[in-house]
Amino acid sequence: QVQLVESGGGLVQAGSSLRLSCAVSGRTLGGYTMGWFRQAPGKGREFVAAISGGGGMTAYIDSVKGRFSTSRDNAKNTVYLRMNNLKPEDTAVYYCAASSKTMTVLQSMGEADYWGQGTQVTVSA
Repeated sequence: QVQLVESGGGLVQAGSSLRLSCAVSGRTLGGYTMGWFRQAPGKGREFVAAISGGGGMTAYIDSVKGRFSTSRDNAKNTVYLRMNNLKPEDTAVYYCAASSKTMTVLQSMGEADYWGQGTQVTVSA
């Protein structure tokens, strides 16, 4: 059984940093496009970032470019989302996803094979 478990969320002040981790078990991470999504209260799920299977390509939503970065360690079966200069509008539940589709499909359609349970990020002003 494949499981994705996010960790690293919390309550921080604006301008702070957090690093989210997504640990994958049940199968190897290599070859899967990995993505990060978020859902704020009362809003729909929003794509945040993605990284290709080999880690050579990344994509980000415009609002986080220059502040967030995603990386992966296939040997540890873990994906990371480093979030700097956090803003109150970044407050949301953050989910990681593993997809056998391309980054474009994951980003535009949110098609993933597996999803994590989410971790809460709250940024106070």
